[in-house]
Amino acid sequence: MHAPPSPLVENYQREVGFWHVATVGRGYKVDPKLISALIERWRPETHTFYLPCGKCTITLEYVSLQLGLPVDGYPVTWSAQSIDWGAVCYELLGTVPEKIEG
Repeated sequence: MHAPPSPLVENYQREVGFWHVATVGRGYKVDPKLISALIERWRPETHTFYLPCGKCTITLEYVSLQLGLPVDGYPVTWSAQSIDWGAVCYELLGTVPEKIEG
């Protein structure tokens, strides 16, 4: 089971329309055999699943339709410079990665 999303970023996620994405999959049990079967059929060089019924790929349109993510409008970006990236990560994400690059 997934831990609930950090309350530190909840308002930001709601503001940009991503809150429902943070809660996708909660309460669902992951089937390791299904995941293994999909991994065996994934071809990273073409970003395609090779299934008995044919080739299948994941597109931005599919993600948009299945998760209800907006794919139009302004991008969510900003430029930041910091001496302490760990503090920035903690402030925005509620955690600090073991390794921070760039």
